[in-house]
Amino acid sequence: MASREKKDSAREKPDSEMMRRFKSNPFLFIGTFAILIIVVIAFVVVPAVVPEQGMGGSLDLTFGYYDKVPIGYVPGNYLARYYDMLSRWQQSMGQDTSFMSFQMWRESFEVAAVHTAMLQEMKRAGYTVPPRIVDREMASLSMFQENGRFSPALYRQMDENRRLSLWRQTQEEIATNQFRADMGGLLTAEAEAEFIGRMAAVERSFEMAVIPVDSFPEEEFEAFAQENTDLFRTVHLSMITVGSNEREANRLLASIRSGETTFEDAARAHSRDSYAERGGDMGIRMFHELDADIPESAAREIAASLAMGEYSEVITTANGWFFFRAEENAQESDISDPSVMERIRSYMRGSHMGMMEDWAIEQAEIFIALVDEIGFEEALSEQGIESRSFGPIPVNFGNIDLFTTLAAQTVAELSGSEVNDNFWRAAFATPVDSPSQPLVQGGNVLVLFPTAETEAEEESLEDIASTFSSFWLANNTEQSLRQHFLNSPKMEDNFFSVYFRYFMGN
Repeated sequence: MASREKKDSAREKPDSEMMRRFKSNPFLFIGTFAILIIVVIAFVVVPAVVPEQGMGGSLDLTFGYYDKVPIGYVPGNYLARYYDMLSRWQQSMGQDTSFMSFQMWRESFEVAAVHTAMLQEMKRAGYTVPPRIVDREMASLSMFQENGRFSPALYRQMDENRRLSLWRQTQEEIATNQFRADMGGLLTAEAEAEFIGRMAAVERSFEMAVIPVDSFPEEEFEAFAQENTDLFRTVHLSMITVGSNEREANRLLASIRSGETTFEDAARAHSRDSYAERGGDMGIRMFHELDADIPESAAREIAASLAMGEYSEVITTANGWFFFRAEENAQESDISDPSVMERIRSYMRGSHMGMMEDWAIEQAEIFIALVDEIGFEEALSEQGIESRSFGPIPVNFGNIDLFTTLAAQTVAELSGSEVNDNFWRAAFATPVDSPSQPLVQGGNVLVLFPTAETEAEEESLEDIASTFSSFWLANNTEQSLRQHFLNSPKMEDNFFSVYFRYFMGN
């Protein structure tokens, strides 16, 4: 937390009323003054910012709409003030604002879009900030303070138009603050914070055996091919699909059989599938590869049983009417051909992965029995199995960034495990120095071997719970609201086209 506070303090800008209000409420934009999204634009050099004199002229920098309300740059409006604040900050940090132009404009647009959306939602809910509350907030502004008290003289000295604009800005900020407070207030729960903190109470370190499902033996692939020769026979067919009616399909087939037209010409003129331009030629396929074009198994068998040059009758399906011509007789595949075996392996990976996983699980069970007999490291060596090390980690379902995550372990085989109930159960229910039961994760079967377990200090758990309540929950709520509004059907996002039109000279 100390490092986070240090970062936050480094980001502080010169005093401004907008900043002061943002800091006063934990449910305002957390980290608003950092660039939240770093966009890398490949092949493009970001130009300098549009010249100052062009902003109020002929340019229409309306980047989008929320609920038909425009979101754009107008001098003095919310987006303009936010962009100006980012520019001053970048300059104070010694950054090149022309290089950061794209990021600053995009961030300003998104923040202004969320601001507009909140105001619209409050308006739809019938909420209006009472004028007396706005007046009271105005009176508290430092620009109107003298010796710690509100100064009517300073208030009257301000230009009336500027004062009215500031009053409206203040009213809007109070409304959006109220929206955030209402949303955030629904989520504050002491018991939840305590629960999150307790997730880090115990940490474990692991060794892990990795058995790739794709290490399925070549002889097993060959055995499957020999047992399922019908799936891998090759057929060469041409097809015509008619979308109008069965009568038209039969008329077209009759004209081909009588020699009135050729199959190829009929396909190009009348067929309604992707093979029409090729005269109906589907190419040479394995039987199982016909599934996508011929979903019905009976129709596939009819097509595959045709002799070379023979036509099928019209076949009716949910997608229309079609018929075939066999270009060659069906043939059994030569499984001694490496290219044929690669196609068979690809088929098994897609349609019979369960069989391959069962084999890998069986190997894992043999490995586990060997671990019980001679030890983990020895069993790895005996079976020629690779291993990985990771940890210490706590139970962190979903990779919550409040404490150590699986993502930080940089172990590729753990990808996706953070949301796998079985993984966490195996990781923390298996006794230390014992192998877990086999666990299927992605393209591997894993065997976890907990090597050590430590308990966290109570103070660190309290810190996690405190951070969750005071910062993390509010920040994630804010980010969720941002994503909700930016992806809302009410949102029209034209940022990229407008930016590149005016800033890239196109």
